[in-house]
Formats: sequence, structure tokens, C-alpha cells
Amino acid sequence: MSTMKRKLLQLLALALPLSLTLSSLPLQAQSLKWPEKAVRIVVPAPPGSAPDALVRMFAQKMSESWGQAVTVENVVGASGNIGTDRVAKANPDGYTLLFNTLGPIAVNYALFEGKLPYDPIKDLAPISLVAKMPNFLTVSATLPINSMQELIALAKKEPGKIRYGTAGPGTTQHLSGELLNLRAGIKMTSVPYKSSAQMTTDGIGGQIELLVHNAPVLLPHMKAGTLRPLAITSSARSPSAPEVPTMAEVGIADFEITAWFGFMAPAATPKAIIDKVSKDIARIIAMPEVRDRILAQASVPISNTPEEYAAFIQTETKKWAEVIKQANIKADE
Repeated sequence: MSTMKRKLLQLLALALPLSLTLSSLPLQAQSLKWPEKAVRIVVPAPPGSAPDALVRMFAQKMSESWGQAVTVENVVGASGNIGTDRVAKANPDGYTLLFNTLGPIAVNYALFEGKLPYDPIKDLAPISLVAKMPNFLTVSATLPINSMQELIALAKKEPGKIRYGTAGPGTTQHLSGELLNLRAGIKMTSVPYKSSAQMTTDGIGGQIELLVHNAPVLLPHMKAGTLRPLAITSSARSPSAPEVPTMAEVGIADFEITAWFGFMAPAATPKAIIDKVSKDIARIIAMPEVRDRILAQASVPISNTPEEYAAFIQTETKKWAEVIKQANIKADE
């Protein structure tokens, strides 16, 4: 064998392990090209809702950035579990993402007593938070209740008389009311509604004494004077309604609840794709027009790393599991 042929064989022998290594790491190669087709975002909320408005804004910015169509699919039902489960069982190739809400990720596991069709921790990969949205606690302007202290005094005087509306068990309205019961040592009665619009109408009309709802829904009525705000459920006042005190400021300690929204993917989605989406979300949130639109809804724009989001979810899951246990909240209430 000639010297030249021997060297050629040696080079081929060295190249073979390298080619095998590259072929066994499609993650890096694929992630550099992703996305090469349309991306679908599932949101477990109806069209026109607060999370739907947010996700469509992000979908537009993502499409512009990636040069691919980004579609939004509303999948409602079972307290958000159906849409969330669809993503948990989707092909983990980065082309199906979840725009998650608080309930299906951090509340429902305890609420449904571990009987969900998916495991929020094992079956889904956190990408990033995008916003936190507080609730306002309000009363009708027609009712003679002018402060949280007056509401609590009435609730203590007549347990069960104060009624508050909810969109169902485990929603932020329900959790807000039950957390107030626990922290203030009172007993209010939850009234479930199938329609958010009807709940809001009854709150304005005084058919229920306390109306707890997210900021974008209640702000117009507060500004119109048909609802009297008593407090906000976030840890800080909102620039959209700076006159409304926090729960801590009205004497209710250890009380904070916000609806929060973020992006997740099926658990086995390549990490390079997860990291890319997370970084792109941070860049989108830094855009002034995006921040302004989120702030206009009395919400807080926020982004974090997948690792930080995972830690946040674990903290929230533990927190609401304890509240659900203490308040004896059941999924069929």
C-alpha cells in the first residue's frame, strides 16, 4: 500500500467518528435552522379573553422575527386542562407551543387531586413568563361599602352574606376570595358564573356584593364610576390605577395573587429551541410598543430564563396547593 493511500485511510478513519458524532446531535443542527415552517401556539382560553389578546400580540412579533407564520389555536374546556394536555402530548419538535395560564400549570394539579391527564412539571418545559395580571376587588357604586375594612366588618358581622362572583373553582377570582377568607378570618360565599360578562353585570348592579376580576375587565368600569375599587391583589399599586391600595396597605398581610402568563413546550423539545424562544421573548418584551400594551392592561411585563420560570412555577404550585387544602376547595364547587 502506498504512503498516500495509507494517509488517506487514516484521514477517513479520523473523519468517521466525527461524522457519527454530528449525526447523533441533530439538536444543534436543527435548532440553528428552526423554524422552517409555521409554528402553532395553543392557548387554553377563549377568543377575546385577556390571555388571547396577549398571545396574539406575541404571535405577530414572533412571526415577524422568525419569517414564518405563527398561528394561535384557542382550545378551551375543563379549566384549561384540555388545551394544556394537547400541548403536553404534542410532537416535541418546537412547532407546538403553549401559552399557559396560572390554573392549568400551578393550581389544577392540587385542585383535581393529581388526576390530570398530564403532569405540569414532567410533561411540559418552561420557556419564559411574559406578564403578571392582578385582580381588583370592587363593589358596586350603589352599595354602602367604601373600604376593605367596611367589607370585612360586614362579613364578620354576618358570615356568608357577602357574595363574590367567580369564573369557576381554581380561577384567580375564586382563589382571591378564598385567600381573603383565610387571611381576614371571614366567610364569604362564592357564586360561580358561566359568563364573565354576566358576572361583571351583576357586580355593577349590586346583585353580588364583591366583584373580583382581572384589571383589563374592571378598569373601564372603575374609571366610569360604576364600580368602587377596594384593593388590588398585586404586591404594588398599579400605574393604571395608582389610587387603589394593595391588600397589605388595607391591613391584609401575606396576600398576593396575580394571573400570570407564559410560554411552555412539550417536555422533550430540544433545549436549543427552548433557549432561542426564551431569548426572543425577552427581546419582544423589551420593545416599547409591547411593554406599553401590557402596562395599559394594568399588567406587568416580565421575562425570565427557562430555569427561572421553572423555579417560579414550583413556588406557585406549592403556594396554591396549601391554599386549596386550607380552604378545602374542590374542583366541582
